[in-house]
Amino acid sequence: MTPTLVREHLSHPGSVPPRVNLCARARDWSEIQERMLVPLYETVYERLEVGPATRLLGLRCGSGLALLMAASRGAAVTGVDSSPERLALARERLLPDDPRGTRARTRTRVVEGAPKDAADAETLAYTLVTVFEPIGCLAGDSEGLGELLAAALPLAGHGAAVVLAGWGPPERCETSSVLRVATKLADPLRSARSWRPALRDDLEEVAQRAGLKPDGSGRVACPFGYADPDSAVRGLLSTGLFDAAVAATDRKQVDKELTEALHPYRRPDGTVWMPNVFRYLIARVR
Repeated sequence: MTPTLVREHLSHPGSVPPRVNLCARARDWSEIQERMLVPLYETVYERLEVGPATRLLGLRCGSGLALLMAASRGAAVTGVDSSPERLALARERLLPDDPRGTRARTRTRVVEGAPKDAADAETLAYTLVTVFEPIGCLAGDSEGLGELLAAALPLAGHGAAVVLAGWGPPERCETSSVLRVATKLADPLRSARSWRPALRDDLEEVAQRAGLKPDGSGRVACPFGYADPDSAVRGLLSTGLFDAAVAATDRKQVDKELTEALHPYRRPDGTVWMPNVFRYLIARVR
């Protein structure tokens, strides 16, 4: 596995601890954490035969790796996110300076804001909507997903695929034990963003509330691998899942507790390896 892994967007935390360098954290997400979900992206794109006929709307697109992979298959992609720091990195990936103005460039858009900002009267309806940010890790982490989908689905055509992602069962996600550190340190703030194990029907419940018709699901192995404990701590912090813990204690304490929690997953060569399974649901716009 190459050295880049999973993200602050996983959380969409209600508030970011003071003095957090958002640009540095977005870079850690992009360079260390984001690629942990690459097997998930690849599996979904292969199953849905993403290609030149696909018009993809990526919600909470972050720094754009999933969009880049779809674009490499020929898809027209539009990414939407509320983080300007992440979107700046997405633009570097997807919209590099090109004085010739290639056709590929015109098929790629990156939008800051809400799904409605991705509406374009001159283009066709989206055929695929993705929310690859996994739910089922923090209490209440699916609450905003319904509103997000409600705003996006009018932009999708009848029968368009909608993909939701979630953490797998705790017994198959080694990272679960590390995420519990966030709950322990966040006390008494744990009621705001506390860890909880994924439930079997998390994704189906979100789809049902959004009025979508389930059309298949699957599980994908997405191991988290890091070059060393320091990279692991930076990558995990970039997800935003530990914001409440940092606010309740301090960054130094969180770093210490995380490093200790990662110890069982260190290998003799100094790398950190945590097998995980993630789940995805494919649903259809009625």
